[in-house]
Amino acid sequence: MRAYWRAVLAVVWKDALLELRTKEIAISLLVFALLAVVVFNFAIDPTPRTAATVGPGILWVAIAFSGALGLGRSFAIERDGAAMTGLFLAPVARDAVYFGKVLSIFLFMVAVEVVVFPIFLALFNLSPGDPWLIPVALLATLGIAVVGTLFSAMAVNTRSREIMLPVLFLPVVLPAIVAAVEATGAVFAGESPALWVPFLAAFDAIFLVVCPAGFNLIVEE
Repeated sequence: MRAYWRAVLAVVWKDALLELRTKEIAISLLVFALLAVVVFNFAIDPTPRTAATVGPGILWVAIAFSGALGLGRSFAIERDGAAMTGLFLAPVARDAVYFGKVLSIFLFMVAVEVVVFPIFLALFNLSPGDPWLIPVALLATLGIAVVGTLFSAMAVNTRSREIMLPVLFLPVVLPAIVAAVEATGAVFAGESPALWVPFLAAFDAIFLVVCPAGFNLIVEE
């Protein structure tokens, strides 16, 4: 078990070092998410009444699409540098590689959200509310990373991977995005998102079991 998690962390460390050198994924995630939030802020001219209603949808659409962009770029770098072959030739379980990629993109997205969330709250003049916003954000981000990693691995070898990834990824992750929007809206309204947090946790648990098995099948093919 220790060797398994050492392999997972080795993949995360590799991705972190590569990102520190290139800064491609985090910068693209941050720029896209910030641009979407700022553009929507000017487009709808939010009032205190409408901000809490439309704001959560804008926030999570920006995060989901920026996550898809980062996921696609993460696997494209592996493919362009022929690093994917080296990963799969390593004497480790294939799902260890999968979980390493999930953890790395999850950490990249969380780092971006740490910057985007305060700017979003300031632009839309919203209060972060109670601490429920943190588990909602972490669970929704984990769901995006878990599902997106599988479909990124599936789409990376296709000729039109930039189009295929959102087409495959977004319909499957839509329940998590909707739950995140509803839970975030409840937090901004001063209500409890207790109904949606278990849903997000169940979504993550299901796909944490299904996606590694699917990843193994994709890699073998």
